[in-house]
Amino acid sequence: MALLFIGIDPNTGDDESPTVWVDEERHELVFQGWKPSPELQAECAAFDIPGHAKGIPAHEAVIRIPARMVHMIREACDAVERTDVH
Repeated sequence: MALLFIGIDPNTGDDESPTVWVDEERHELVFQGWKPSPELQAECAAFDIPGHAKGIPAHEAVIRIPARMVHMIREACDAVERTDVH
């Protein structure tokens, strides 16, 4: 795996570190974030979206990323687009 580090939450303390990477081989964004509260997890799982089963599959996760990291997510989007040559 070839991870390209994009950034870490600028307000990171000793026990928090939301982070953004790009997997250059798989052409994917990779996020480390906070686990949702049980209430948020349940709210996400209850969404009724056409063509999508309710719930969160066991191989997927809901994470939270602070809004102050939006610029890093944009940078990661640009980086992953550059690696995805068709």
